[in-house]
Amino acid sequence: MARYTGPKDKKSRAAGVKLNLKGDRDLTAKSGFARRSYPPGMHGQKRRRAKSEYGIQLLEKQKVKWIYGLYERQFRRYVTAAEKHRGVTGEMLVRRLEMRLDNVVYRLGFAPTRSAARQAVGHGHITVNGKKASIPSHEVRMGDVIGVRTVSRGKKLFADLALRLKKQQTPVWLKLDQDKGEGAVIGMPSYADAGIPADIQKIVEFYSR
Repeated sequence: MARYTGPKDKKSRAAGVKLNLKGDRDLTAKSGFARRSYPPGMHGQKRRRAKSEYGIQLLEKQKVKWIYGLYERQFRRYVTAAEKHRGVTGEMLVRRLEMRLDNVVYRLGFAPTRSAARQAVGHGHITVNGKKASIPSHEVRMGDVIGVRTVSRGKKLFADLALRLKKQQTPVWLKLDQDKGEGAVIGMPSYADAGIPADIQKIVEFYSR
């Protein structure tokens, strides 16, 4: 199955909430969601019936998949792994998703969106503990140091990196060194830290059917 490459605003409109798939643009009045907050399609503005419990669970699952840019098979693997892990399944699921290298690159401000972060990792622009990393799904660990390769900093993707880092607000489990252009994992992310607009418990219930 090919990755979705259509208008990202459609995903937010379908979800009924901003998913921040386009970075800073989603925060402006120019975003598609701000201009047309109703669902996409010719019947989008018509009044819709209330969703069933299954429909609600499905939408919550889709939101998280869209946010992290995952295929169904990938996402199901994360849910299965979270179920096997000791602890609250929903919390474990979010932790594993947040610890993906592409997400950490985005959270540190090295890329404006998760899709751009995934591209940066895939093209070999990112380092983990000083070594080049090229797998977006790589799971970082406590103490890992993530940075942008020196030879890559002249690339267009990183043209405004210094300015972006000055404005970046990193979550409490990450520490950003703006001068060095590096970030370190100093804690473990939680559902509250992630701030994702989805009900994780509904997702757990969806896969428990």
